[in-house]
Amino acid sequence: MLVVVLLAAGLLGLLALNTALNEGSFELSRLQKQTTVATDEQQSLQHQIDQSSAPDALARRAAELGMVPAAGMAFLDVPNGGKVVGTPGPAQDSPPVKHSTAEPWPTKPQPNGTQPPAAQPPAAQPPAPPAAATTPAAPTTAASAGDSVIQLNPATPARPSGGAAR
Repeated sequence: MLVVVLLAAGLLGLLALNTALNEGSFELSRLQKQTTVATDEQQSLQHQIDQSSAPDALARRAAELGMVPAAGMAFLDVPNGGKVVGTPGPAQDSPPVKHSTAEPWPTKPQPNGTQPPAAQPPAAQPPAPPAAATTPAAPTTAASAGDSVIQLNPATPARPSGGAAR
């Protein structure tokens, strides 16, 4: 009787072990499928990023926003004392540049379902005091609904004469 009980306990133990191994095998298979799907999605998203950041796509998007290529470019050679290399020049476009109605950075809805306040267009902002025209733009901070937004003073510094000082 003792041998039969030991044999039955061994068979039940073997059955439990086999069941546990099969469960692990099914879990492994499910996780491998999930990894394959996630990898495919990641590769698809990376492909979209690569397409959007290609030079022709960036140029097309900039043209949609009303931007034009720069005429003369200048660079600062910081390791050699900040020497200006090149001749800066304003961007010029032969036809008048139409203003885009496209939003440069589309806003995402807030977690509570409300939309963030839209930025005011430059024409709707109040004019800067005359003293601000000679000083650099100072950042101002505005907080709304727990988010910090940093805005620069819309006043631009007075332009010095000559192109090399830009």
